[in-house]
Amino acid sequence: MQKEEIAAAQAYIRLLAATRAALADPAEAPLYMPLLAFPIEEADEALRSAGLAGNEDKLFALVRQLQPSPTG
Repeated sequence: MQKEEIAAAQAYIRLLAATRAALADPAEAPLYMPLLAFPIEEADEALRSAGLAGNEDKLFALVRQLQPSPTG
């Protein structure tokens, strides 16, 4: 795994965690949605830099390497 690919996978994982947190309480979600702008920008840039934009299969394979599913 290259450094740029690791950075892209990590940025995606951070975006996913931020999105889950923002949507945890549907009543409060509209207040937190603007906070996702930075993680989205970070992930977009990291994906472009790693050449993974539009290559979800490879991205998700990298994410699974970094953060395996707890259910296998």
